[in-house]
Amino acid sequence: MPTPNIYRALGMDRPITRRDFLNGAAVSISASLIDLPALGDPPQSDYLGQTDQSAAVMHALRDGRFWQNAGSIEEIGEQYDLIVVGAGISGLAAAFLYQQQAGHDTRVLILESASEFGGHAIRNEFAAKNGRRIIGYGGSESLQTPSYFSPAVAKLISDIGMDLSKFKTWFDQNFDERHGLGEGVFFAREIFGQDALVRKRGGDAEWIAQTPLTEKAKSGLIALYEKPSDPLAGFSREAKLARLATLTYEAFLLETLRLDAQVAAFFADTTKGYFGAGIDAVSCLDARSIGNPGFAAMDLGDGVYPALSPSGRLNQKNPDPYIYHFPDGNASLARALVRYLIPEALPGSSVEDLLLAETRHEQLDSAGNKVRLRLNASCVKIGQKGEGVEALYASDGRVYKVVGAHAVLACWHRVIPLIASELPAVQREALDDQNKVPLIYANVLLRSWEALSKLAVARFSVPGGWFEECSLDFPVSIGNYRFAERADEPILLHLSKTVLSGKGEPAREQSRAGRLILTSLSFAEAEFRIRDLLSRALEAGDFDPARDIEAITINRWSHGYAYEYMKPWDAYWPSGPLPIETSRRVWGKVAIANSDAGAYAYANSAIDQAARAVRELLGTPDGAPAYASFPGPPLDKIGQ
Repeated sequence: MPTPNIYRALGMDRPITRRDFLNGAAVSISASLIDLPALGDPPQSDYLGQTDQSAAVMHALRDGRFWQNAGSIEEIGEQYDLIVVGAGISGLAAAFLYQQQAGHDTRVLILESASEFGGHAIRNEFAAKNGRRIIGYGGSESLQTPSYFSPAVAKLISDIGMDLSKFKTWFDQNFDERHGLGEGVFFAREIFGQDALVRKRGGDAEWIAQTPLTEKAKSGLIALYEKPSDPLAGFSREAKLARLATLTYEAFLLETLRLDAQVAAFFADTTKGYFGAGIDAVSCLDARSIGNPGFAAMDLGDGVYPALSPSGRLNQKNPDPYIYHFPDGNASLARALVRYLIPEALPGSSVEDLLLAETRHEQLDSAGNKVRLRLNASCVKIGQKGEGVEALYASDGRVYKVVGAHAVLACWHRVIPLIASELPAVQREALDDQNKVPLIYANVLLRSWEALSKLAVARFSVPGGWFEECSLDFPVSIGNYRFAERADEPILLHLSKTVLSGKGEPAREQSRAGRLILTSLSFAEAEFRIRDLLSRALEAGDFDPARDIEAITINRWSHGYAYEYMKPWDAYWPSGPLPIETSRRVWGKVAIANSDAGAYAYANSAIDQAARAVRELLGTPDGAPAYASFPGPPLDKIGQ
């Protein structure tokens, strides 16, 4: 255990702004590692998120305690055409599409348990010491590959006034080149024997030679990139694909190719950001789909899975640059939807003025609105009532009843069985299959990025590290919001971690175990991990965490990514039938929409599922664009 002097040298006793959010909820901060002075300011009241009370409601439902103390149900006489449970991207999209298709005079109520809308699409804001307002993303990151969006997604984005072509100028695509920045890898002494930040410069052999890997590991890694073999030579393509679908990438490296253990350690975390699992639990086919090496000589074709499958996973055939990112991530998408649903709540008329617009929360649930968004309102029961639906929700310790013609449940899949008791057992079981992946997104405000400039890196991975990746925020300037151009300006560093436990266990089990770790994590431990990593990785750039860190916000998502089906754990993948086909079935006047319903952890999936849910309730309007009914991009894009 490090001494108190080490903690102080890292700056853990400095009075900086510290904010900690668990599933969007501000939680208290304490110095639990050592007896230090109070660790900075408490969570700010203007940072909104899921409250302890709203989380307690669902936990009480889960544990069978809620109705014991609920009291009487209050009739408030409100009737709506549509009731939406959940104000994340899918719920907001469902409200927008329903009103668009049923008529703008329809009345919609959106119930949201949190004290802010957006779901996983939340923003973090900072006030730098030089007076600049800096905005970052605390959850949903970007609009991934718009070329693969379904017509329904593309139309909705256009209808709410978003012209994605503007990102070609908003996103500074020459930022790294102009400043001489590249990618790096930080090798930590705990795993590789010594600390070393190595920039990926030149060919694979050139930069790998500069790493602290053993000579055996270096030669094996270089061969993997530059001279891969075919360990399944003599087998047909179909037989190879079948074998690789059930073989983890870790086993492929260690047992099939017999490479040094350090090679496997180097790749251990590379799949986590895509599939929510490390290479010990991800198949070779999925590892190959994100560009992990070792397969170039095996004649596997372009598609990841044999023939055409519902997968849509591609083999590094991405037609779009990764530039479709607002400074607050997809929080801007949620805000744009709210602006169109409730114009009084977000003043302005363009995407350019949306980013800095202040939400008028008092307007969200105004009685005069056609669409009302009710925060701090946890739906506790919903079901059929006559020709429509009846919903009960808890707020301020009381339970209220509202009725509607239709309902869309855009909450997490595992919440739905708690509030919809009339669902058949087979559907409840299918809903419980979606076990979300726990994540940590940390944003660190630096007084400058001079250390990274000196080291010529904009981002670096940390194989086997506590945090897996660290990067400068995306260089995006929109309207009056400007990104830092000079190295002496304040900037955000974004660090990410997939919280898993149980190496070699099925992916779902690793997420369940990781969730317990995440919820018991102290802010002080996470802050120490941040400061320790940055002090060691950026030491050669004269980085001083006690001097250079101005603020830290940690976003802990115990229920993060939607679970994506994968071999070798899901025998039904990809041929089906898939649990989502059962879990998202409409019943009566109630439909289901969220990214869980697509088993695909992306904003476009959330919108697609909203489009499907609304059509199940209203039918398909003439000339309406198609939505994607499967995870991933359209089948006709596979291999292109």
